[in-house]
Amino acid sequence: MQTIFGRLSRISIAAAALLGATAGLHAQNYPITASQRATATQVAETGIALGELMPNAPDHYTVKRGDTLWAISGLFLKSPWRWPELWGMNLQEIRNPHRIYPGQQLTLEKANGRAMLRSSQAAGDGPPTDTVRVSPRTRYESLADTAIPTLAFSAIEPFLTEAMIVDEATFTTAPRIVATQEGRVLLSRGDRAYARGEYVGGGVGTPLSDADGEPRDYRVFRDATPLKDPTTREILGYEAQYVGKAELVRPESLAETSDRDGKMQTEIVPATIDIVLSKEEIRVGDRLVPEPPRELLSYVPRAPTIPITGQIVSVYGDAVAYAAENHVVVINRGASDGLERGHVMALYKDGQRLRDKTDSAWPQIKLPNERNGLMMVFRTFDHLSYALVLQVTDGVKVGDRFANPN
Repeated sequence: MQTIFGRLSRISIAAAALLGATAGLHAQNYPITASQRATATQVAETGIALGELMPNAPDHYTVKRGDTLWAISGLFLKSPWRWPELWGMNLQEIRNPHRIYPGQQLTLEKANGRAMLRSSQAAGDGPPTDTVRVSPRTRYESLADTAIPTLAFSAIEPFLTEAMIVDEATFTTAPRIVATQEGRVLLSRGDRAYARGEYVGGGVGTPLSDADGEPRDYRVFRDATPLKDPTTREILGYEAQYVGKAELVRPESLAETSDRDGKMQTEIVPATIDIVLSKEEIRVGDRLVPEPPRELLSYVPRAPTIPITGQIVSVYGDAVAYAAENHVVVINRGASDGLERGHVMALYKDGQRLRDKTDSAWPQIKLPNERNGLMMVFRTFDHLSYALVLQVTDGVKVGDRFANPN
């Protein structure tokens, strides 16, 4: 990009977003899904019924640093997951629900039993106007980086960069660390180790290679914990424990050598890796999984368009039996069931089973399931997903149910 020095220059939002995609890893230049745009277009034509607004919805609100889309949506709507409808109140002015900035002013206009949301920019504040004036400077940053997030990323970032769910075959055939230098038992950042991807006995696995297109960066995992469906007890996947990162230095190979009798023999030469990050001590037997590409994730809160029900599989964290707000849970539904990032689900507490002591026969009864809160899915796998508990009345435990937030 050419830098133009002068008193003032104009940079279009499009150019700034392009810059953010390459220079800002956390840029929120996300696409709008077809369903989000369809909902917004429909609501943009008529607005939303006043009965759907919060009783104390403000007539004016100025977006502040530290706000989230979830919190702002909850200021205006009784159902915060209906953010696409809030955005659709003014499709022409709020073109992208991922691009809401500190300083942006939201104005609620009410007429004929309907509400529309207008957007304007406070004087002297940043985007989202069509052009942005900047002064010459020695560094620059992506305008998209200043957009407020949907959720507090501090609560879910480890699950985007560390946690991983795999099937049994993927984990058991993954490359593994086979040796260390000088017989070390534990490895940490800066240490060198040796790894293999091929399993000679089973004829499976792929040798670690530095050929073009092959991964060079790996995550290191151990102790894959089975995740079972609370009802069927079927193993839906394995949650691997993240312990660090490694970089491939030399590929796996074979070497021809001669023994004492002069006979040629083939020896296995494992790949050389360097530990570049260690969350815990790394040891022989730990597995390597290629570092996945960085995703620009979209978390627009919304309800699924199809009925989805399921149960809590596990509560993340050592010795944590109940999940509270901002805790992460694993659920037994995933992408193959229609779940997507941003889907909001209602949590239900199983009704107690007890004897009716008012009946002489003492029959067993089951109390109705009671709604207990809300959670948002933020990462999906085939049959499992991670979700963040957003609101909760009582603790959430394994086996609790969830359904669409109707």
